[in-house]
Amino acid sequence: MTPDLGAWGVLIAVVGGAIRVSTPYLYVSLGETLTEKSGRVNLGLEGTLVMGAMSGYAISYLTGSPWLGVLVAGGIGAGFGLLHAAICNLPRVNDIAVGIALFLFGTGLAFFLGKPYIQPSAPRLPHLGLGAWSAYPQIRAAFEINALFVAGIVLALTLRWVFANTRWGLVVRTAGDNADAARALGYSLRGVRTLATMAGGFLAGVGGSFLSLYYPGTWNEGLSSGQGLMAIALVIFARWNPIHCFWVSLLFGAATALGPALQSIGYTSNYYLFNAAPYALTLVLLVWSSSPRHALFGAPSELTISK
Repeated sequence: MTPDLGAWGVLIAVVGGAIRVSTPYLYVSLGETLTEKSGRVNLGLEGTLVMGAMSGYAISYLTGSPWLGVLVAGGIGAGFGLLHAAICNLPRVNDIAVGIALFLFGTGLAFFLGKPYIQPSAPRLPHLGLGAWSAYPQIRAAFEINALFVAGIVLALTLRWVFANTRWGLVVRTAGDNADAARALGYSLRGVRTLATMAGGFLAGVGGSFLSLYYPGTWNEGLSSGQGLMAIALVIFARWNPIHCFWVSLLFGAATALGPALQSIGYTSNYYLFNAAPYALTLVLLVWSSSPRHALFGAPSELTISK
């Protein structure tokens, strides 16, 4: 018989859910941080996330290798990033409008191509069991950590260091803060932003593969639930800082896990209200970030949204 942990069970479920659910938020937000640091906004990462989820699941099902699915999902994301950059490099093109168009295109394409893979079961990514020390199954389940989560932490630390200490990071930040200075130094503004947008798309695609290959671990048309869009809002609240992206991703993950955690102990009243917690959190953070005191503090100066 499973021990009843009561209120502690809810807390443990929220912590475990935050670790699992935060991973797509983390990858998309890091990808968008990298893109926006170069002076470009990509609102199409929701479509990239969904396309990454579909392609990763399809490759895992067809080849039996979930890690190959992750790699292909990242490649698809980089391709969408290249498409976004190529269109935005044309004269008098608004990157926000292009992002919305690619969001719709990516989502629709994933739904169309993914129909044959809704029913089949694909191999899933393995997990690291860090809760083996506990006799409680709830704790063991909460501390089943996927390698992509650990890689996301390392990536956040690495990006923070790269932006602050390397020539490449300086070039990206210069392109985002002062386009004229980047040109004066001899750098191709289009080239820098294209590479940054492709790298951001790659990370969003990897985040999508986590959804279909680990948690919840299946492919269907309602898989994302707007996580890509919320992750873009997360970047603003995190002030374009990769380390802050990690902590805010955990916050969003905990908000998303709250409803299922309460349901697991039999609390079903207003269940759907608690499921709306991440959307309410997004709204609150956007209002907070848009206040005169906090509006666009730390934003790269060349961003369309800051002009």
